[in-house]
Amino acid sequence: MIYQTDDTICAVSTPRGIGGIAVIRVSGPKAVAITGTLWRGTTLSNVKSHTAHYGEIIDPERPDTPLDQCVATVFKAPKSYTGEDTVEISVHGSAWIQRELIRLLIANGCRLAERGEFTRRALTHGRIDLTQAEGIADIIASTSRAAHRIAMSQMKGSISRRLSILRQQLVDISALLELELDFSEEDVEFADRTRLSRLATDIFDELSRLHSTFKTGNAIKQGIPVAIAGATNAGKSSLLNTLLQDDRAIVSDIHGTTRDTIEETLEIGDYLFRFIDTAGLRHTTDEIERIGIQRSHEAIGHASILLFVIDACQTFNPESLQLLNETGSDTGIIVINKTDVADAVEISRITQQIRAMSSFPIATISAKNGSGIEALKAMIIDAVSADFPAEEDTIITNLRQAEALGKAATSTQELLTALDAGIPTDLVAQHLRETLSHLSSITGTIPSTEILNTIFSRFCIGK
Repeated sequence: MIYQTDDTICAVSTPRGIGGIAVIRVSGPKAVAITGTLWRGTTLSNVKSHTAHYGEIIDPERPDTPLDQCVATVFKAPKSYTGEDTVEISVHGSAWIQRELIRLLIANGCRLAERGEFTRRALTHGRIDLTQAEGIADIIASTSRAAHRIAMSQMKGSISRRLSILRQQLVDISALLELELDFSEEDVEFADRTRLSRLATDIFDELSRLHSTFKTGNAIKQGIPVAIAGATNAGKSSLLNTLLQDDRAIVSDIHGTTRDTIEETLEIGDYLFRFIDTAGLRHTTDEIERIGIQRSHEAIGHASILLFVIDACQTFNPESLQLLNETGSDTGIIVINKTDVADAVEISRITQQIRAMSSFPIATISAKNGSGIEALKAMIIDAVSADFPAEEDTIITNLRQAEALGKAATSTQELLTALDAGIPTDLVAQHLRETLSHLSSITGTIPSTEILNTIFSRFCIGK
């Protein structure tokens, strides 16, 4: 993908299209000099780093007709995003101006940047590590306050710092084991096996804890799945439409109208939720509806929260909660719907019966007129807040990192087994090297071209 790092690259760093301002980024050893050939104003090679300057962009072949009035911000190595000399040129957002400026930069010695090349250069020059680079990508893609908060934490190095401590502890022990191997004929022991076992246990526990956060972190990043389930005609699709304030799902009095899952996302509070309207749960001989119900159970099984909808206008049968038990969900809210037309006494009786049979919280709503919806949203946020980690916790949101943590935990477990069995030092050292290798792959301490190419291919050009 990207191998050359000693040339000068350029790209538009703002989104495509017409806007008030567009930013063209130039980075590399000749960034200031090349920009200077197109610049009319203060001599950029003489200015201080991290300063902005007003001037004009000109075509050297037509100097009397400026391309645009603009602002150039100069960042000098090594204290720039990429670790190289960098100039960010803010021009008016005309698509033509952007194209012309890129053309002029290339004509005067720049190369058009590849996807993620600016960030990859930041990695190459030691400005960030791999987890921070992935945090940057997650910030750009974040769709909720919670996802943004986690990505910001990763960009600032929360994962790196935690893994660095674990890695250094292993490096110290590994050095002693390697020393033992050098003096194997002397039959000496530099690394205390009891201390090594305690350390390996602590590291295994921490790696397992970090690995276990991926399910939560991925849910926050992609949208926390919330399944809307219940018997047919209870108002599940109406609830989805009311939450979204849009007629997304077909609503009908005919039982079995919804025969497949329907998904839509909605931001509530700090979180992005992925609501899944499911087919009504009932026993049926209709093959198509039966497949839809099977998909409902699958969606419920993968959901973080279950909204189980009950029709307040129907005579409540305690056995209907058996459908809830069959879902196997342990985090949910029972939603009593149609309170706008149901008898208040009957609603109270249903509520009391449910409380005697289930520990799930209960919300009373009318999906038709929207009453109780805001209270239901608050209950959904409470359910998330109870099960999701505190703000200061380190959370894994990246599948690559999670897989590497899982491998590191496995090799650490094998190390513990080896220590208990009293196997030779060279085999203990091998398990230790494997754990170190997996930890190093997370932060990029041991770089892999294939991993780097995969990660940065997902970036936008200009970042």
